[in-house]
Amino acid sequence: MIGKMKNILHSDKIREKKRDRKRDKRTARGIRISWGYLFPSLAGVLLFFVLPFLVVIYYSMVDNPISKQFVFFDNFVKVFQNAAFQQAASNTMKFSVVAVPLAVVLSLALAMMLESEIPLKSQFRTFFLSPMMVPVASIILIWQVLFHFNGIVNDFTAIFGADKVDWIKSSKAQVVIVILFLWKNLGYNMILFMAALSSIPKDILEVAVLESATPFQIFWHIKLRYLSSTILFVTIMSLINSFKVFREIYLLTGNYPYDTIYMLQHFMNNAFGQLDYQKLSAAAIMMSVVMVILIGIMFLTESYFGKDVEG
Repeated sequence: MIGKMKNILHSDKIREKKRDRKRDKRTARGIRISWGYLFPSLAGVLLFFVLPFLVVIYYSMVDNPISKQFVFFDNFVKVFQNAAFQQAASNTMKFSVVAVPLAVVLSLALAMMLESEIPLKSQFRTFFLSPMMVPVASIILIWQVLFHFNGIVNDFTAIFGADKVDWIKSSKAQVVIVILFLWKNLGYNMILFMAALSSIPKDILEVAVLESATPFQIFWHIKLRYLSSTILFVTIMSLINSFKVFREIYLLTGNYPYDTIYMLQHFMNNAFGQLDYQKLSAAAIMMSVVMVILIGIMFLTESYFGKDVEG
């Protein structure tokens, strides 16, 4: 009897070991397949992002591409002391500080307004999404017609006795660019917020209403918590887009726009045109470091304020 029990236990152990070996083989095969799918993406990132960035770091630390003598941080010091860079960095910072919060707040407000029952909701949504379907060149043409010295805006304000303003070639130019940035980006941000609002559990909102919570309390204590990750994403995308507004300004004004809309990418574009790779590389790395720091701060803020959503 004891011998039979031992044989049964031994057979069970053998079967268990076979199952473990099969499971290990399946796991190993799954890992190999996963790496096979990941390899093209990793190779692309390495080839088109990591290696070029390493080349940029190298160029930022040599005197020129021919002699290739290391000067380490001298190029960074020269760029930081450059008057054009200081002006471009200042203008870009001012633009981002104004445009990014406005883009986040206004798109969230529009999403919440469209969440409620209002007339002409679909037409309203289409109006804000239309800039995403219009080519940039066409957008710039519309803006030139609107804000030219003899454009529609000045003709309209002249009805009320106001003097004409050269919107694009004066200190008012940054206002025009902020409006253009918002008009271009509000629709996309609004759709993201609408999707996030629709994913908030309805039973939580119903309980809050039954507990006599005010609309502000529901927004602040419930909706804002659930929207934290979307707010982070929209803020990061708006920040990146604020650094990419160069394309619109370039088409609107050319290489050397009015002082208030001379951005970092103008500086970098002009450095590239002069084949000043050292200045260009140093400016690009400084810009990247600032972006990484800002995005890191945003992640820390979101993890602090959004950590107890499900708690």
